Amino acid sequence: MEIREKQNTMTENNTDKDINKYLFINLVTMLSITAMQQLGKLVNPAAGKADLNLAAAQTTIDTLDMLSAKTGGNLDKDEARLLKDTIASLKMNYVETRDEEERKANKDAPKTEPPSQSESAPKPGSDQTKDPKFHKSYE
Repeated sequence: MEIREKQNTMTENNTDKDINKYLFINLVTMLSITAMQQLGKLVNPAAGKADLNLAAAQTTIDTLDMLSAKTGGNLDKDEARLLKDTIASLKMNYVETRDEEERKANKDAPKTEPPSQSESAPKPGSDQTKDPKFHKSYE
């Protein structure tokens, strides 16, 4: 009887691992789709149109980066590859979209002279920015 109980426990553990693997894949996929919607690459079904929100996309990508850091060493090869490839693809799409938006903005902006170095350089001891940066740069 004891051997049968051990076999049942092993089967339950394998089933739990399989479920967790599928749930992990589902989580990564959901976050990836969300980021692509935020990058304006996919239509948002709730809005019925593709909207661009670079800040939200960057937050979603940062969330996947955090997930990768926190799960390091605990994923099987397929899970690790999925997460790594997803993050790389999203970062490339992010940079392409951001650069495209900057080109559009520069094309539409009136021509002005660039600020001199003395104007753009922060003064020593001054508050360099009132808006803290919470995101990483993907370049």
